[in-house]
Amino acid sequence: MTSTPEQLAGVADVDCTGMQALVTGSTSGIGRATAIALGRLGADVIVHGRDASAGADVVDTVTAYGADAQFIAADFADVEAVRELAATVRSTTDGIDLLYNNAGGVFRDGQLTSCDVEYTFHINHLAPYLLTTELLDYLNTDARVVTTASAAHQGASLDIDRTRSVDNHSAFWAYNHSKLANILFTTELAQRLDISDHTATAVCVHPGAIPGSGFTRFLPGPLPRIVQSLEVLPGVTSVNDGAAELLFAGISSQTTDYSGKYLAGQQLKEPSSDARDDAAARRLWQESANILDITEPLNNLPDNKKTRPGVDINVTE
Repeated sequence: MTSTPEQLAGVADVDCTGMQALVTGSTSGIGRATAIALGRLGADVIVHGRDASAGADVVDTVTAYGADAQFIAADFADVEAVRELAATVRSTTDGIDLLYNNAGGVFRDGQLTSCDVEYTFHINHLAPYLLTTELLDYLNTDARVVTTASAAHQGASLDIDRTRSVDNHSAFWAYNHSKLANILFTTELAQRLDISDHTATAVCVHPGAIPGSGFTRFLPGPLPRIVQSLEVLPGVTSVNDGAAELLFAGISSQTTDYSGKYLAGQQLKEPSSDARDDAAARRLWQESANILDITEPLNNLPDNKKTRPGVDINVTE
């Protein structure tokens, strides 16, 4: 019998009744599995994606477990759509306890969005940055913000200038760079929340290399089909395994003090040196606000900010 994500995460006994979760990119893959697992545990769930039919299916599955659920469509390449998503969340809920920034993918075609940045950077980083900042004052006490990052960040260095052009576009560089941005965003968000005396925390997660997640659907030719078929091989991470990583980060009592940290295999991991660059994290935060033409969120930081928040915890390489 296949274990559920909550069983794999060791959180099957966690009661999420009364909690409100927003899971972006939850009409398929690990987002879908996470949303459904949260519903089984009693949380009310906002399902997000672009496919209304797939969204309705997830909502029906969640509500069958007795939890409330709704689907909100939003194209993450559209700034106003992200703002409308946040506005709808505000108008239909009393606050957010779990914000899962999970939507994203690998996109083969090089194109600029309306913000004049490369599409992958916009979808995978800029949209969750905007959504999170739009909901900052709507996060409940002890809320957790969980962002889906990736071990693919290894080898990437922050290069915002490169995201402003699609000359010599590389889908894999764009993806790896966006996953680095996810980690830098998390560490900076965690520090700013801490300095602002906000009780919310932020962590990021490598969910594993998951053929069944659908994140490769935009790759050229037969590659999406080939990658999808790999899920049947022994040792390959399943969708349930990936969802377990998200659940562990979001609702396990073990991760309460992990704000600003990077997790993989349900353990703290040391990300790359570029992902631990505080100056780069701060620059990304500020430049993201500039690109979106918004006031820098949580901007009450001292000029001599040097350290990240959280307790000293041993991590594995």
